[in-house]
Amino acid sequence: MSSSLSVYLLDVAATRALVGSRDDQLLEVIRTRFGDDLTRDDDYFSHEIEQGAPAAYEALRAVVHGGPFSEHKDHAFQYAYAYKRLCSLTGSFLDNDCFTPHRGDWLSVVDQGLNALGITAVSVEDFGFSDLPAPLPSSYVPGCGEWTPDQIARALEQFDATKRAVDESGQAPPLEPEVVEAVMQCLGWMRHAAGRKGFGVIGFRS
Repeated sequence: MSSSLSVYLLDVAATRALVGSRDDQLLEVIRTRFGDDLTRDDDYFSHEIEQGAPAAYEALRAVVHGGPFSEHKDHAFQYAYAYKRLCSLTGSFLDNDCFTPHRGDWLSVVDQGLNALGITAVSVEDFGFSDLPAPLPSSYVPGCGEWTPDQIARALEQFDATKRAVDESGQAPPLEPEVVEAVMQCLGWMRHAAGRKGFGVIGFRS
């Protein structure tokens, strides 16, 4: 079974602030412009909704209003997908062809590649965890993680330090070509974010 990674460039603090913002105007815009998307999601998760999970718009409204949330842990995925929808609407989608689809421990393998280049401030494997803004309930799928502006700045400093060392020694860490390509894609995400004040990366693994 394969997984996908969706990654967005956005103002991390502003995006997290949408949770509990009670912004009914935002909700109305989403329902008006993206009603077909909400309907498709409801069709896809029709069985879960029949079992009591919230519908897409209901989950989205709960996220924007900071609750109430279903107490059933099997319903938590809908709130995570609602938060992903907010990220997709307010952020810019970043190239993800090195990560979608992927299998097994690929995110861990890429992290090893990042580490080999001295980059420890960020981790793509973190996108598979459940780092959702409070008070959203924890969800296994989709996983969610973020790279803050400070983490990205530190990661780019770490890469620059390694690059200088490689230039001086003439010896680069031995990495498989596909790992190098994925690491370069991660660096591309970070450079996009570094060019905009307050911007970072939020990713979802599903």
